[in-house]
Amino acid sequence: MKLTGLRTSFVLGGWFDAPATIHLAGELFCTPFASSRVRAAQTPCGDAVEGNFDLDGRRIHTYVWGDPQAQPYVLLAHGWSSHATRFLPWIGRLRAAGYAVVAFDQPAHGLSTGQRTNLLDFANTLEAVALRFGPAAALIGHSLGGAAVATALARGVPAERAVLIAPAADPVDAAMRFAGLVGLPQRLCQRMIAAFEAHIGFSFDAFQAHFNAPRIAHPALIVHDVEDREVPWAEGERYARFWPDSRLLSTQGLGHNRIAQDEGVITAALRFLRGEIVGERVVSSPNLPYGFA
Repeated sequence: MKLTGLRTSFVLGGWFDAPATIHLAGELFCTPFASSRVRAAQTPCGDAVEGNFDLDGRRIHTYVWGDPQAQPYVLLAHGWSSHATRFLPWIGRLRAAGYAVVAFDQPAHGLSTGQRTNLLDFANTLEAVALRFGPAAALIGHSLGGAAVATALARGVPAERAVLIAPAADPVDAAMRFAGLVGLPQRLCQRMIAAFEAHIGFSFDAFQAHFNAPRIAHPALIVHDVEDREVPWAEGERYARFWPDSRLLSTQGLGHNRIAQDEGVITAALRFLRGEIVGERVVSSPNLPYGFA
């Protein structure tokens, strides 16, 4: 169904059958684009060793470059409607820097199975992969993958450093943006959120950046484009403001997707992994709500 038709159906459904409309919206909100699977199947993964493991009845597909048992390794987490091999431009650079690399397709994405997923799924799957391969030298996540990295670290997943690229910081705002896109009335969006929280057993507040970031005692680099139209730059800034040991690198003209494959961003991330100072420190205090130092 085209977007205009979808918007009309949600507007009309909101008036005539609100429960069914909320259910349909919730399913759509948790269903990634099928193109993720097509792109993953068509993208060569070079010399990666591919594997699978079962997680709650779904097959999770993994990719490994190098030997994570013998080398420090970097764990990559892709975003919504994406796939692990989206990170291919990173692999050669990370391997040349002495790292093994582990990536995986989230449930309902790429070559992993499943029909629907959500941020809790993203974080749980990331945690399961980290448990299989052991403590990582770094976690790198894009978009919802960045939110999953922060959630997993706040829950105690071990890693020395983190790089969050265009990370989603606010699931309530994400739901509201989705509602605006498909024409779901705000009052029904709020009911959709409540139904979703009841289903997963967690409040959306459990995934808010300003609640999770202060609990993380690992250095982080947050990279976000000021022209990002999918996840506003302010969400990356929020991570940097509330994450005690983090810095913010702002780009311009890369948007939400190109930023994850940009050579300059990859170079900055590698400098950060070497322990160099990259980006600006965002500070917050009663006298200075936020700013740069």
